[in-house]
Amino acid sequence: MKLFRIVFTFVLFITSVSAQSVWKPGKIEAKGDLVAVYFTSADRGWVAGDNGYLASTIDGGRTWTKYPLNTTEDINEIYFRNEKNGYLVAGRKMFITDDAGRTWRERVIYRAGDFRNGPPEFLSIRFADKKYGYLIGSLLNRDGEVVDSLLMRTDDEGNTWRRQIAPIKTELFHLDFSGNSHGWIVGDKGVILATTDRGETWRVQESGTPRALFCVDFVDDNEGWAVGGGGTILRTTDGGRSWDAVKSGHTQTLKRVDFADQKNGWIVGFGGTILRSADRGQTWEKSQIDNKGRIFGLYITKRYGFAVGENGATFEYSP
Repeated sequence: MKLFRIVFTFVLFITSVSAQSVWKPGKIEAKGDLVAVYFTSADRGWVAGDNGYLASTIDGGRTWTKYPLNTTEDINEIYFRNEKNGYLVAGRKMFITDDAGRTWRERVIYRAGDFRNGPPEFLSIRFADKKYGYLIGSLLNRDGEVVDSLLMRTDDEGNTWRRQIAPIKTELFHLDFSGNSHGWIVGDKGVILATTDRGETWRVQESGTPRALFCVDFVDDNEGWAVGGGGTILRTTDGGRSWDAVKSGHTQTLKRVDFADQKNGWIVGFGGTILRSADRGQTWEKSQIDNKGRIFGLYITKRYGFAVGENGATFEYSP
């Protein structure tokens, strides 16, 4: 019996180490933080961040090639609506590609006098389908303070954009769509907005928290998650009509949540935090990594994943 206990304990130890050793740390020589990552296949991906830094890989992240984007604006998000058509939002600028990221060009989507309250800060972009897309962020005064929310919409594949007035004035950080009708936006002070008519109208949902919410992710029209300040994790199973707080025991700021399927999800945040759930986000366990820095960006699938963070830090995931 004693021998059995020893063998059993050893097996558990090996299993635990194996389960925790799925994130391989790395580093890219970027002058600043990496905050965004997006892959269109297991081999081809992009990372971006401070001072207009943009780099791509064609070998799954083993090597990276810097792209001369010709801007010093901080890149806040990368998004591809298909393998060829991609978008970067960087401060008050947008860059687009229609050749799978081989070349990027700036797309001017507003005029200098369009925003009376101050210049825009673009933070997140998503498309519901080929035609309809949405861009969110905030308007800033001369001191860089947020004075209004920003919500813009296109119905011609991103060729032209117009502003929609949101039902709140707080900063909007991130948005996600399920299909072409249902969408959600999260923002400062616990703000959650939702649409069921392809963004024609947006309504406020009760989050139950005053904390900033930095990311939202839905796997279908009903089941979704949001994360934010102070270790906040919210979960809904009814499209956001009600949100429940999930206790994880972690208090670090959480920046991104991404589910590979309906059961398996990941969260990244400050203090080197990487959390994993295998039960639809009802419980979360911390992955052990040799890094205590801030992690800002995450892209995850069933077969591979990537995270990026402070001072050019990268983390490659393999199941």
